[in-house]
Amino acid sequence: MDISTQMLIFATVVEQGSISAAARSMGQTPSAVSKQISLLEDHVHYRLLNRTRTGVSPTQEGKDFYEKCRAMAEKYKEAEAMIHNLDGTPRGKLRVASTVAFGKSQLIPVLPQFLAEHKGVQVSLDLTDREVDLQGESFDVAICFAEQHKNPDLVLRRIMPSQRVLCAAPSYVERRGTPAAFADLLGHNCLRVAGDSRRNHWSSTDTLAAQSVAARAGDARTIEAQAFEAQGDFEGNSTDVLYQATLAGIGIARLPSYMVAKDLRSGALVHILPEYAPPSTDIVVMFADRRNLAPKTRVFVDFIVRQFRDAQSYRTAS
Repeated sequence: MDISTQMLIFATVVEQGSISAAARSMGQTPSAVSKQISLLEDHVHYRLLNRTRTGVSPTQEGKDFYEKCRAMAEKYKEAEAMIHNLDGTPRGKLRVASTVAFGKSQLIPVLPQFLAEHKGVQVSLDLTDREVDLQGESFDVAICFAEQHKNPDLVLRRIMPSQRVLCAAPSYVERRGTPAAFADLLGHNCLRVAGDSRRNHWSSTDTLAAQSVAARAGDARTIEAQAFEAQGDFEGNSTDVLYQATLAGIGIARLPSYMVAKDLRSGALVHILPEYAPPSTDIVVMFADRRNLAPKTRVFVDFIVRQFRDAQSYRTAS
């Protein structure tokens, strides 16, 4: 046993007045308790108990030491009582990390309902598109794209699909024209995500077929026309920044359909190459192992999954 456990045993022995009585109260054998007291005395280099046929009594050093042990035992009992008194009701601060676009357009609008259903919970929301260290940064949950799930010790649940679409403001289309084919994007101002080359790689749905044909024909330009890295004079550090830049007419962006569906229906944005359908991804919620999951975390995960359970790829047409 560690020293703190031995101190608790010592405090119990002093309070019970005998090793056998203390052993009964703790469900141990007298010999086991006696051994732990001896080990404790060896550790502190003082005899702590006077042993007699009728029982034990603390030495002077033992009396002083007992006061510290008793204070520790009381703190332990308080902590134990607090845990035992928890009734499974969700309570406390819930730290949530979420991608900026999903957090602003989808999560925040449903939080009033969650907070109304769980009045003992307070939400602390951090909107960021960087990959967060869930455990290292003490987040309870993180909402992100499925491809950001790299820690095998974390559990994820799917929230909703995220289909990306190409769009631009009417002012940009009037100024630069509308691309008629995917290859025409090479001549347009394509908005980039800063510091994330993966998200700046755009490819048409028939890329593999085009590459196969081009390889047989030896046509490198055909391959480039079907898959390229977005190039332009603007980049932003989040999807939300690109969304605002697109509305301002700076260029063409590839954005989540759930984010721009209303703008496409209202005409605030124009759907570029509607036939273009890049592979979709999933938005997921990540959290620690389900075992001993805090009630506040469990109800939040269930709530979010339930809210978007029936969500399919958002329709961009009215």
